Amino acid sequence: MTPVLAAILLLAYLLGSIPFGWLVAKSQRIDIREHGSKNIGATNVWRVLGKKYGLLTFACDTAKGLAAVLLGRWIAGHWPVHVALPHGHERTVFFPADFAGIAGAVGCVLGHSFPVWLGFRGGKSVATSLGVIFGMMPLAALLTFALWGAIFKATRYVSLASLVAASALPIIVVALMFLWPAKMWGAVVGWGNFYFACAAAALVIRRHRDNIRRLAAGTENRMTNDEG
Repeated sequence: MTPVLAAILLLAYLLGSIPFGWLVAKSQRIDIREHGSKNIGATNVWRVLGKKYGLLTFACDTAKGLAAVLLGRWIAGHWPVHVALPHGHERTVFFPADFAGIAGAVGCVLGHSFPVWLGFRGGKSVATSLGVIFGMMPLAALLTFALWGAIFKATRYVSLASLVAASALPIIVVALMFLWPAKMWGAVVGWGNFYFACAAAALVIRRHRDNIRRLAAGTENRMTNDEG
């Protein structure tokens, strides 16, 4: 692992570890881990504290995902690496910006899911994943969010909307790769984005294990019209 990659992963992880849901609730003298589903994500903050605080948490978690991708690209563009060549020569190169963005995305999502500040017990990574996808692939993020909104509006299940959107993300990414391969990204970088989308989707689905069981049993809570 190169020093550049290590720095991106570490800084993005620390950024992702900022527990905005916990901080927002703490500002209201509430430990969100002791209320509702005990999750620090935007949905639980929304249920416990109301729409305003839930949206604030969602916006902050999404923004840190976007910021992590931009941070990774910025570091890659400002950290030259000197490669030794034969006969005492050297060449200055930079870590590829697109792969740096992917590294930032990985670090941030892991940080949100397993924050060092809260004993590695974090959120379900839906909002943060949306943020990093927006930084890497804006059109894919918009389509995924639109799908999430449609499922949520039809069912009022936040968890079901998140699971469907996460499952669809890799399909959306690979479809866009083949529809606009030259305009949107190169083949190598595009497949890197696809692999990240698969990993992010798998993590989101895994973090929703309890929700899946409740959905199957018909005991999952809907977001009521009064709440949303």
